[in-house]
This record gives sequence, C-alpha cells and structure tokens, in this order.
Amino acid sequence: MGVPELADLIKRQMSRPNPIREIMKMADRRNIINMGLNPDEVISYSGGWVNHDAPDALRQTYVRLCGDHVAFHKSGGYTATIGDYSCREAIAGYEREIFGAAGIKAENIIIGQSSTQITHDMLRTLANPDSTIMLLDPTYANYPGQINFALPGAKITTLRVFEPETWEYIPDAEKTIEQFREIFFRDRPKIILIPSPDNPTSLMLDERVMREMLDVAAENNCFLVLDHAYKCQYFGEAPSYFSWSPNEYENLVTLHSNSKWSRSLGRRLGWMEAHPEVIAAMERTQQISILCPDTLHQMALTEYLDEALSDGSLRKYIDQARRAYRKAAERTISAIDAHLGMRRTVPDGGLYTVIDVGSDGDEFVIEVLKNTGVLFIPGGGFGSSLKNGVRVSYGPLVNDPAKIDEGFERVGEFLRRKTG
Repeated sequence: MGVPELADLIKRQMSRPNPIREIMKMADRRNIINMGLNPDEVISYSGGWVNHDAPDALRQTYVRLCGDHVAFHKSGGYTATIGDYSCREAIAGYEREIFGAAGIKAENIIIGQSSTQITHDMLRTLANPDSTIMLLDPTYANYPGQINFALPGAKITTLRVFEPETWEYIPDAEKTIEQFREIFFRDRPKIILIPSPDNPTSLMLDERVMREMLDVAAENNCFLVLDHAYKCQYFGEAPSYFSWSPNEYENLVTLHSNSKWSRSLGRRLGWMEAHPEVIAAMERTQQISILCPDTLHQMALTEYLDEALSDGSLRKYIDQARRAYRKAAERTISAIDAHLGMRRTVPDGGLYTVIDVGSDGDEFVIEVLKNTGVLFIPGGGFGSSLKNGVRVSYGPLVNDPAKIDEGFERVGEFLRRKTG
C-alpha cells in the first residue's frame, strides 16, 4: 500500500534542497571513492565551520558538572522557556564587556536550541505568511529555505550588494542606499535579514548603509534582524552596529550562536537579543517549538562566562582565535593569487572568500573535484550575483596552512593543463 502522502510543505522543500548540503552529499566518502579518488587525499574548502580549540576552561566546566552528582542531576531539569536568568545575565555581561553593548540586559535575551531554531521561531514571531522578507544578494544559502518553511507563501525580495562585473562588495554606498530605498518602498518588507560578517563573502555592510536600513525600517513598521554568527571573527575595527542595543532601537533584533566563537558547533546553543516585548512574544513561540533550551549547556556557559569575564581570559581567547583566522584568511588570499590568479574578495572577518572562476560555478566545482580532489562550494546558491563564483572556506584549515596552499596548487596545475 505504501507510505501515506507527505505534507505539501515538506514535499516542496524536498524539491528544492539546500545547494550547499547537496554538494556536501557529493563529497560523502562513498561518492569520492566512486569517483576514483582517495577520500584521505581530498582537500575541502567547503566546510562552514571553525576548527580552533574550545576554551579549555569551558571543557573543564563540563568535566566538573558531569562529575558532580548534584550538578548533573540539576542539569536534567527544565529551565524557563526563555532560558535561565543567570545564563541570560552572563550573556548580557559578555555583550557589554566584549562588544561595548552597554544597553543589553538579561531582559533583552532569549536562549534557544541553536541560532537555526531561533531564526525559524523569529520568522514565525515577527512576520506573517503573506509578509515580504528582504535579503541581500549574495547571502546565507539557508535563509530562503528557512523563510519558505516558516512562512509558506511569504515573498522574498533581494538587494544586490555585490557587483560581479568588478567583483566588489558595495562599491558605492550612496548608490546602495538609493537602491535599498527603492526596493523597500516598492515591496514593504516586514523583516530585513542580514548576516554580518557576511556568508559567503565575509564582508561587512558599510555603516552608512546599515544606519539607513535601521532608520527606514523603524519608520515603517519593519524589523532589522542582524545575524551575528561570525561576530567574534572580525579582523579590523568592529563596526558601531556591533554595540547597538534593542533598548535603544526597538525594531532591532540580533541572532547569536555559540557555534563559531567557542567552537561549540555540536553543543547546540543560540540566543536572540531584542526589545522585551519581542522577547515575550518569542517566549510563547518557544513554548511550542522547544519548550526550553538545554540546561547543561546553559549551566556550563554561565559558569565559564562568569569566570572568564572576571579574569580577562575570555577577551584573550577571542582575540587569539581572531588572529588565527585572520592569518588563515591572508594565507588563503596569497595562495589564490599565486596559483589561480583569479579575482577574489578580501575578508573583513568570518571564514570565507569568494573567487570569480569565470564560468558556471556548479560545473566548475564538479570538474575540479573529479580532477583534483579539491572541493569548493558553488556561488550560485548564495545569489545570482555569484553564479560564476565559488565560496572558499579557510575555517576548517585554520591549523593546517600547508593544506591551504596544497589545494590551490592542485587546482592551478589542473587548470593550466586543461588550457594547454
């Protein structure tokens, strides 16, 4: 008789899978072997994860909690739906100390299972199925799927911030502001969703553009949502909007994750910062979606932040990790220039750069993988502006600079042989 028919929503999602995840499936060990390649010799620039060590003091906190019968028993209980107050207080202290966000308080924070879950619930809380959501082009490839899943029928409108002809990010701030205003007043979005630093380019919006977005949104019943997944991985001076508070700007919402800064990708915990009225609404959403966030992770994070903020070790840890990724980014750019000679972006932070390969990125990725054992991510999944590009991640190779060089050397040799 067969399996009963699935929901229409999930069938639509299955018909348009995440392009990054599809490429990652192709890189599965069995597929690599079927291509005639040795999986142990594949060099991947595809992974969107960090690879520096988590703070040892955080690890020791987990050891202590798991070794203490009373503490471990406590970790098996529920916390409040918005998260334990002491953990929210610790996170607020982290924001004030590390980023100068003086207005942030525990009342502005709701803790969730992850920033992915937080994003889904944020969309459900702030917008309606007939709303319009504004994204950048290019932007994080998972956003369209999240929007379509959380808000079936919602419209997505995009603001192009990358010029493929010159391979530049916002070459003209005033022109970008003009284009933003034109699109905004035409489509009237309910949410403007922006990652900063960006994924896939690792570049950051000009502060004038961000301020215009905040002000226009505030005057027109719209939320500006900043995704700060890579907030700790900035390489120069932090932009002023890193310290903005939703108590100052009531239409501002920011999304955060433990994944990148503390190398806690598998220890899932995220949070959102917003005006208390928004937090109250999100609490009702989370009562339905996750009930409450993980208690053990909250206990460990609270204890670690309290101690690491007090003794100054947290700032040193973040600065050390930032320097390591900046060094990896510089090594990546040098290797691209030496072996490929292709146009690329110079990261402001984050884990990525994008390369102009001069042809369809999907085809380029497959051809290069089969012939060199080097894996990139096609740029088209991030937006039409990157159709002829690929995303390169130096995050997983932060501690292996020789691998960074080797991968581009292989690709360069293959391309030279191909062109004769």
